[in-house]
Amino acid sequence: MASISPTGAACGAVVSHIDLREPVDDATAALLRSGLDDHHVLVLPDQQIDNEQLERFSTVFGSLGTDPWFVPIDGSDFIAEVRREAQETTPLFAEGWHSDWSFLETPPVATCLFGLQIPPVGGDTLFANQHLAYERLPEQLKARIDGLVGMHTTRKIYGKGGMYHEDNEAEAGRSMAFVQDGDPYDGEHPLVRVHEGNGRPALFSTIGYVQGIAGMDQAEARELLVELHTHQIADDVVYRHRWEPGMVVIWDNRSVLHRATGGYDGHTRVLRRTTIIPGNAAAA
Repeated sequence: MASISPTGAACGAVVSHIDLREPVDDATAALLRSGLDDHHVLVLPDQQIDNEQLERFSTVFGSLGTDPWFVPIDGSDFIAEVRREAQETTPLFAEGWHSDWSFLETPPVATCLFGLQIPPVGGDTLFANQHLAYERLPEQLKARIDGLVGMHTTRKIYGKGGMYHEDNEAEAGRSMAFVQDGDPYDGEHPLVRVHEGNGRPALFSTIGYVQGIAGMDQAEARELLVELHTHQIADDVVYRHRWEPGMVVIWDNRSVLHRATGGYDGHTRVLRRTTIIPGNAAAA
């Protein structure tokens, strides 16, 4: 029977005694879903799975979603590859704190990554517990953001004129493939979101995707978002995850922010990713 052991950090837990080459039974699926609600990041080491098994495991937590800006790998509509070649010099992908695809009208429940080729140094992923960040806000700031709605957009990140568009000279030689000329996505979500699984409030804002607050002057909104951000990424709410080959990590986009880190120049890094949207979760 699978077991879950907390990391002892601000979030995260390690799942033991599970082999994802085999279907997940009902009892284990319920344990995993509860574990994700409680710990927000689940780490499953020592997995040797193929693409079909990665997709099957992901459906334990919801339905498979198609990424709006990632070109999927051959043979799958649902798996994208996060790749950086050893000699690549483009800006590090996903280095800014964010919640995946928060700009969608209905953002993803979770994201799952499987480590195929992991460098011997660097490449950690940082996770920031947004339940804990909210709990630790000054009461005056909690009152100030109550009921406020963040305006999320892709306009500065993806698509024409965005950070990852091919017209940006810094993007020359990037090994990852993005949709280049899709329409921008814009969505609005409360700055404080109640998690559907555990019923707890969490901050739901990121500097990259949130470019304003509904009904608020732009300069005032930016100042508030920056102030909020300092609390969202404080050291005492962050878990640093060190990758190993064959490791599967799934995180809850409703309760954590995450960001990539570098430090592995001269080494290739390859992971495969699924995005999980609300839907009928089932044993897989």
